[in-house]
Parts: sequence; C-alpha cells; structure tokens
Amino acid sequence: MDEPGDTTTHFGYQTVRETEKAGRVHGVFSSVASRYDVMNDVMSMGIHRLWKDAMMDWLAPRPGQRLLDVAGGTGDVAFRFLSRAPQASAVVLDLTEPMLIEGRKRAEAERMGGRLDWIVGDAMALPFADRSFDTYTISFGIRNVTRIADALSEAYRVLRPGGRLMVLEFSQIPNDMMQRAYDLYSFNVIPRMGQMIAGDRDSYQYLVESIRRFPDQETFAGMIRGAGFDQVRYRNLSMGIAALHSGWKI
Repeated sequence: MDEPGDTTTHFGYQTVRETEKAGRVHGVFSSVASRYDVMNDVMSMGIHRLWKDAMMDWLAPRPGQRLLDVAGGTGDVAFRFLSRAPQASAVVLDLTEPMLIEGRKRAEAERMGGRLDWIVGDAMALPFADRSFDTYTISFGIRNVTRIADALSEAYRVLRPGGRLMVLEFSQIPNDMMQRAYDLYSFNVIPRMGQMIAGDRDSYQYLVESIRRFPDQETFAGMIRGAGFDQVRYRNLSMGIAALHSGWKI
C-alpha cells in the first residue's frame, strides 16, 4: 500500500508526487505573472479573447448572479461577466497571489471593485459554503489541478441548485494532421516565446506539455458527469484547439 505522499501525478511530462504538484504550479505562475497577459495575446495571436467572449455568449450572464471564477488569474473572465450582468458580483480565486496582484492593477478592477473580490485559494478545497454561487467558471486552469475530479466535486458543492459550471480549456483537434501541425508550433515556438517575452522557457514548456496531457473532449465530459452534473455539453473552438464544456447542477 502506498504511504501518504507516495501517490504520483504528472507535471507536464514529468511524474511527481501529488504533494509536490501544487507547489510546482505555483512556481510556474508566480514566475510568469507579470507577463502572463502579454504572453496570452502573443501565443494565441489574440484569439483567446474571442474564446472568452464565446464563453460569455454561451453562459449568458444575468443580473444579480454570483460568479466564482477559479484559477481566475488576472480577472479576464470575471471582468467580462460583470460587464454583461448589472448588479452581479464575482469572486476571483487563484492559487497564485502574484496573478491576483496583477489583476488588481488593471483598470477594470478599479471600475468594478465594489462587485469583485480576489481570494487566494485551492480549487480542490474551496473556502466557501455549500450552495454559495450561481455560476462557476475556470479558464485554462483545470489542467493544472492535481486532482481534477476533486476540483469538479468542489464546483458541484459550491453551486446552488440550477447553477452552472463552464470550463474553457485547451483540447484536442479531431484531425490527426492538423493536431501534428499544432504540436509542432506548440513545442517549437511557444517555449521560445516564453524565453523572449517572459524570460522563462521552462514554465512555457510545462504549459505546452500540460495541454497535451489533458483529456480529450469526450473523456473530460465524462468526468464532469461523474461529478454529478447534468446536461453536459461541449463546443469546440478554433477546430478543437480549445473547447468549452458546460454542465448544470440540477
């Protein structure tokens, strides 16, 4: 029988103890926090903004709702949500405080400050009571969680009945030739960009590897159902480079 701390998981293409992964992820995002938004624009040629807008279109925020945006980093999703939903409120939760600090520097944070909270916390152990939120979002963050099933269970716990989960994450292109071309770009270009722009090749090498280790669309949809969610659906974005997953707590 494994002793406590002996259970392993993946950190990119490395095998590490589960107890080590959160610290390593924290190190990655602490390192890149100050250049994170710039790198997102460069890596995706700005397309990540369209993906987040597509997320809001499907989510259709309503006045008065309360959002929990997990791994919310610098606030991109929360700002979009609040701009579409008068009298709504949002909590941005992230494991990495430097990311939240960068988010609070943004002009939107000052303008929406009365409706927005920033909290350091773990997706696998949310510091909130049961049935606290109407909507739970996580964008490009769930693949970095040590135990994805635990994070999905926590999402289910903190949502009110009728609440909605929405996940935006990099995914798999359902065309082998196009996937290979995308892999060539990812592994050969993105780490170099990370070195040039953020001064950190290793962190972006990990981020590329973590994308390849993430389950495909159908597998992840099954994980969402396994956490108790109903009416689980997904939509591919940019031919499957990213995907939106939606589920409801009925």
